Amino acid sequence: MSINIKILIATVLIVMSINTINAQELLTKDEAIQTALENNYGVKIAKNNVEVAKNNAEILNSGYLPTVTGTAGATYNVDNTEAQFSNGTTTTLSGAESSRYNAGINLNYTLFDGFGRRYNYKILKEQYQLSELQARETIENTIVQLLTVYYNVAQLSDNLETLNQTLAVTKDRLTRAQYQFDYGQNTKLEVLNAQVDINTDSINIINTKQQIKIAKRDLKLVLGEELLQDFNVETEVDFTLQFKKDSLYQNAKKRNVALLQTEKNIAISQLDIKTGKSGYLPTLGLTGSYGWNKSNNNAASFVAVSTNTGLSGGLNLTWNLFDGGTTITRVKNAKINLQTQQLQKENILLTIKTNFENAWDDYQNKLEIYNIQETNILTAQNNFDRTQEKFKIGQVNSIEFRQAQLNLLTAELSRNQAKFSAKLAELQLLQISGELLNVPF
Repeated sequence: MSINIKILIATVLIVMSINTINAQELLTKDEAIQTALENNYGVKIAKNNVEVAKNNAEILNSGYLPTVTGTAGATYNVDNTEAQFSNGTTTTLSGAESSRYNAGINLNYTLFDGFGRRYNYKILKEQYQLSELQARETIENTIVQLLTVYYNVAQLSDNLETLNQTLAVTKDRLTRAQYQFDYGQNTKLEVLNAQVDINTDSINIINTKQQIKIAKRDLKLVLGEELLQDFNVETEVDFTLQFKKDSLYQNAKKRNVALLQTEKNIAISQLDIKTGKSGYLPTLGLTGSYGWNKSNNNAASFVAVSTNTGLSGGLNLTWNLFDGGTTITRVKNAKINLQTQQLQKENILLTIKTNFENAWDDYQNKLEIYNIQETNILTAQNNFDRTQEKFKIGQVNSIEFRQAQLNLLTAELSRNQAKFSAKLAELQLLQISGELLNVPF
């Protein structure tokens, strides 16, 4: 074999090895969350909204700065003029040319507008903080959605491993049954029963593999990224909730993102009332300008060329004594909107209490079920081990052995479901309490 062929084969083997490693790449929860927050379109949109609100809350959008405008103009005339003077002399001009040029800079600044500008600026600041809370809500929902799909993949992966172990035991049983049949120690029925059970276990594995493919596609969708290579996920789960019920509920009344948004809306509504009342007060403005004018007159004028420059400034006071009731209506509506926001806050507090109680009970129940399932696994495993030993020495038939095997399989699948259901219940509880982003996953 030539050296080039050896190098080519070695290269192919290396590439295949790399592809195999990549195919088994582990996608951790932290990596999945980071990827989702970077690529998820909902999160991107929420971040853009925060940037817009931040720009709106800058001094450049506050109305505190003056406005400066520049103007310029030029006029050119060609006139036919007939001029008659007081001494009776008449002068006729045909095609007399004249031109005028002007330029100026104007300054306008509002010194006082009834504090409307001040309250509007505060509203923009509150809206910026509100947009941050809205982005946080989007992030929390994205994380919960991501981990729901992620744990679905993890549960199916655990199920697949359990089914593979079940199939391996069934294959060993078929080998033993075939061996005993060959030596006349058993009937063909035992072999056929084992083959049927192998087919059943194989079908369960095929279906689970298909479910994993679908679940992984759903996970890629939430990640917002096209992962071309296959990947595995973490199947270990840690329950990180360290809070007592009372302290967690107090956190929910302070940190729940929906409640915080309502409180921001209340603050904005209060400022809206003050902004509306500013319409009752006068507005004081400062104006200033600098101008330059030049005229090139025709022969009929006494002045051939004139140039003017100058500064001007002034104050103007505007007081809208009655605007047809627009300001009165605006203030009334702002007060009603404030009452609406306060009612929404009370409703959200009641909803939080109900959802918290339900989430807490759901988490405690599912955690207890998971612990029971863990104990049940030990019982089912012990029963299977004893049945397997008796099956090997002929004290138990294949039907009883298969039943013990199925009991263990059911216990393991139930344990897997209970584990991830309890974890998702914990996430829901943390989200309601406002602590989702403050604990490790």
